Parts: sequence; structure tokens; C-alpha cells
Amino acid sequence: MLRSLQAKNFAIIDEIDIVFSEGMIVLTGETGAGKSILVDALSLVLGERGGANLIRDNNKRAEFTAEFVIDEHAKAKTWLSKQSLDDDHDCVLRRIVNPDGRSRAFINGNQVNLQTLKALGELLVDIHGQHFHQSLGKTDVQRELIDHFGDLIHIKDDVKNAFNKWSLLAKKLLTNDALNKDRDARIDLLNFQYEELNTLELQENEYNSISLEFTKIHNIEKLNNGINQVLNNLQDSEITNAESLINNSVKSLESLIEFDHALKDAKNLLEEASIQSSEAADYLRRYCSSIEFDPEKNRRLDERINTIKTIARKHRVEPSELHTVYEKIKNELNELKNIEANQKNLNRDIDEAKNHYTKLAKELSRLRIISSNKLSKAVTKAMSSLGMPDGQFNINITSNNAISSHGMDDVIFLLSANPGQAPQSIAKIASGGELSRMSLAIQVIASEGNYIPTMVFDEVDSGVGGAVAEMVGRRLSELGVNRQVLCVTHLPQVASQANSHFRINKLSDGKSTKVHVTQLNKDSRIGEIARMLGGIEVTERTRDHAAEMLLAGK
Repeated sequence: MLRSLQAKNFAIIDEIDIVFSEGMIVLTGETGAGKSILVDALSLVLGERGGANLIRDNNKRAEFTAEFVIDEHAKAKTWLSKQSLDDDHDCVLRRIVNPDGRSRAFINGNQVNLQTLKALGELLVDIHGQHFHQSLGKTDVQRELIDHFGDLIHIKDDVKNAFNKWSLLAKKLLTNDALNKDRDARIDLLNFQYEELNTLELQENEYNSISLEFTKIHNIEKLNNGINQVLNNLQDSEITNAESLINNSVKSLESLIEFDHALKDAKNLLEEASIQSSEAADYLRRYCSSIEFDPEKNRRLDERINTIKTIARKHRVEPSELHTVYEKIKNELNELKNIEANQKNLNRDIDEAKNHYTKLAKELSRLRIISSNKLSKAVTKAMSSLGMPDGQFNINITSNNAISSHGMDDVIFLLSANPGQAPQSIAKIASGGELSRMSLAIQVIASEGNYIPTMVFDEVDSGVGGAVAEMVGRRLSELGVNRQVLCVTHLPQVASQANSHFRINKLSDGKSTKVHVTQLNKDSRIGEIARMLGGIEVTERTRDHAAEMLLAGK
């Protein structure tokens, strides 16, 4: 479960630190107080994307931290262990968003990418947004709900992987078909280029090597003159050669050491310099004797370099890249010459990939039908407890035989809200109240089918009231017996059912606005429920009603 949530410098939040308990928790407050902003902060620390526009003060970074208790969450512990991110029983998620929009994510102090953070977040928290009913008419959302409820994520991923494999092979086949049209002309061109490069017999890194050698031979006179000048400076000059000057300095220091032994180190260094100077002179003399101008070799190297440059210009590459071009041409030639055999193998692989995909997709369809039947019955039953006793919810799944990454199924959610009314697509339902209640029923039922320990409902009870609102509260409270339920709500009937209650206030000093979060005790809960019941003016009768609701909620 979620133990705590901290957020700094986010939207109208300066800094908050909330500690949560088990069971059902409600967040209430005036409209615009910032209740849903807390849900947004939790979403960010769970890996949802967000930019610099989220930051309150652009001179500072935004920070989010969520701590979870996972002692009884085997899947989360196994996941952390496999990723080498486990830390005993701790599970701390952290997210930092910088003013430039870039962010960093951490799990138990280890930096991870956003995808990894989100993967763990999906194991820990299930968030149902306040606009869920608006997206419920979309086919992809309906399909995701069925897969989620039936725990079909694994086989759905297998279908997606099979589809991707088939798609890649099919694209390769199209590429080969296009190449095959100009195959003969292409082979003629490549054969000419290959023979030219093959005749050149260019070795890898040869161009750089012969260029250096050509530069050396071409500049032998300059090398000799320069080296002779250095030798003159080191030894050959009768008056000012370095070796004589150093040796004289050594003798001078020897005569001074008897006055101060500290000069001995300087004398030793100069003696080493004399030795190194002599060795350098010997090396340079050997070098001079080893080089000589070879006009024939110079000519051959010049011709070789010019030939390589000419061919490199034909291929529009640098001479040093010509060996790579040769390998590419050789490989393409082999592929084109073997294209007929490759085509047969490719067609065989495509047939196998398509058959594998079809087998998995049909199995996914079978499991979806089973899942949809269970979900239909459960949602219909839940709708009855939410003020729609004659409501009927059905899911229609048909196979379209079209290949896609999500299978071969068309999914339609159908609702009949009243007796004698034919079921129709929920995308065509006009009543917002009916759609809201059915949406809530689906979310609650779908959540019962998963293992996620913390659920968040962000104003999903909008559009209902009265006795139905009380039923919603009871349903969420029942859900909170076995897991943690966080609920942002405006309904006193829902808030009165909670195990713990937080009030969100928006405070302003005329210059800036901040969010303040307060955990309510019994007396302050009565006041908050009374405010939700009575609006601006709270009477004693309203307070009595609020106290009665809280007592009944227990």
C-alpha cells in the first residue's frame, strides 16, 4: 500500500508530506482546492510524463517521492529482485523534474529510466480518472478493460510480439520485391564497382598508412635539416651546445656543494639531463642514417594515393571509408545473387509467422469472450446496487479477421438502462448520469480482478447523488476492506464511509497560492461533512446530520 507521498514545487503545491493508512481514504475540499493535483503528483512519481510547465517556481526543480509497503506484494517484490532494485522490504519511488523539462527517476535510490519506473508503478497503483466515462465509448479502452479484467496481458503481449515479427518479415518481402524489379541492372553496376575495388586490393587502414609514409618521404630534406639543427644545438656547436653548457653547470655546482649540500639534488638532475641529451642525440643520428629519399617509392605512393582518391570520389566517400564501401557492395551482391533462394525462405518464414499469430489471436479471442461474459454479469449486478435495478450490460465481441497488434476482435459495450429498451452502444448514450454509474460499476468490478494493492478514484462518482451516492460509498468502502482505496470526492455520502479523511485547502496571501493538507479527526470530520452537505452556511442541524452519517458509515 501507499505509505506516504511528498511533493515540492509542483503546480500550486509549495511542499506537502502526507502519511496514509489502510482502508478507504477520502480527499475532500472546495472545487479548485487542489485535490486532483495530489493525484497528478502521484501519477508523476509513478512514471507518467510531465514537463517544465508543472513547476511552481521556474528557478527550482519539482520533486516527488512515494513510499510503499510491499511486504505482502509478491509480484512487486519479485519484479524488484529481477531488476536488482530490491532493498529489503522498502520500496521508495522518486522523481525530479528540472526547470528545462528533463526529469530523473529513482527506485530505492537507483536511477532508472521512465519506462522502468512506470512498469513498477503499474504493479503498485491503479488510478481511475474523473474523465474515464468520457473515454469509455472508445473501442481500444473497452478492449483494454476486458484484457485487464481477464488477466490477459501476458497473451496480449504475445500476440503483439507475433504481429511485430510478421510485420517486419512482410516489410522485408516488399523491399525484396522492389529490389527484384531492378535486380539485373543493379547487379551489373555492383559487379563493375566490385571488380574495380577488388582490383585495387585496398587493405583496411591502408590509405592512412601510405599517406603518412608519403608525407615522410616527400619531406626527407626538411627532416634532415631540422634534425641536424637539433644535433648542433645538443652537441655539435663548439660554443653553445646544450651538452657542454649542462656539463659546465654540473662542475659549477660541484664546487658549491661543500657550502650547501642542498645543491646536490640540482646537480643530480643536471647530470640526468646530460645523459638524456646524449641519448637523444644518438637516437637522432641513427634516425638520419636510416632515412633516404627514394624517388621510385615516392612515385609509387603518389600514384597509389591518387588512385584511391579518384575511386573514393566516384563513391562520394572519404578515401579512408572506401574499404567499408567495398564490404557493403560485396554483401549486397551476395544478397541479390541469392535473392531467389532468400525469397523462398522469406515466404516460408512469413507463413509460419502469420500462422503463429493467428493461433495466438484466436486463443486471445476465446479468452476475451470468457472474460467479457464474466464482466457483463458482474457489471449488471453492480449497476443494480447503483440505482439501475433494470439495467443490463452486455459486451459484443466479433472477429474481423483483420491482422493487428491487439488481435482480431471488434469490441462493443452495450447498455440497456430501462425495461424494454434494446441494448445500444454506450457511445450513443445521452444520459451522463447513467454513463457515470455504469462507468463506476465497470471500474470497481474490473479492479476486483487484479492484484494491485492501491486504487485511486479521482471524482469518478460525479453525476450521482442521493441514495445512489450512498451505495457508491458503501461499494468503495467494501473495496477498501482488502486493499487501500484513495478517493477524491465531493459527495458527503461517499466521504462518510471512509476510514480516514484529508481536507485540501487552497490558501492565498494575495501574492501566492499554496495547497494545505489536513488529516481530520472526528470533530473536524463532522464539520467537513456538514460543509459538503450544507454549502456556505453550516447549521447545527446540518452538523447533526453529518454526525449521523459518520456514525452510520461505521
